[in-house]
Amino acid sequence: MNSPRPTIRLDKWLWHARLFKTRTLAAKQVTAGSVRVNGNKVAKAAVTVGPGDTLTFAQGRDIRVIEIAEIGARRGPAPEAQLLYIDRSPPPEPKPDYVPPAPGFEGKGRPTKKTRRSLDLSRRSHLE
Repeated sequence: MNSPRPTIRLDKWLWHARLFKTRTLAAKQVTAGSVRVNGNKVAKAAVTVGPGDTLTFAQGRDIRVIEIAEIGARRGPAPEAQLLYIDRSPPPEPKPDYVPPAPGFEGKGRPTKKTRRSLDLSRRSHLE
C-alpha cells in the first residue's frame, strides 16, 4: 500500500514557513510568476508542493533557494517554521568595510541667529 505524498498549497506553505509576512503577499509573489517550483515557473498560488520540492524566488535583493523538508500543520513560531525547509541559497555578498563620513557636519552644531540672517541675506541676492 503506497500512501499518497502529503501536499499543501504553495502560498500557504510559504506563509507557514514564515518566508512571507502574509499569505496574500505570498500569493501575489506566486501569481506574478516570481516563484519557480523544481525549476518551472508557477503562475497559480494553488499549485501543490510537498517534501523534496525545491523553490526558487526573489526576496528583497536576495535569491532564495529553498528545499521543502516538511509540510507543517500550522504557522507556528520562527524556530518551528525553520524546521520546515532547508535553505540552499548562495551565501550573501560581503558588505564593504569602508563607510564614508557623514556629509556636511563640521562639529559646529546648529547655526546661530546671526549666521542664519547672513545666510538668508546671501540667498536673497542670488534670487534677485
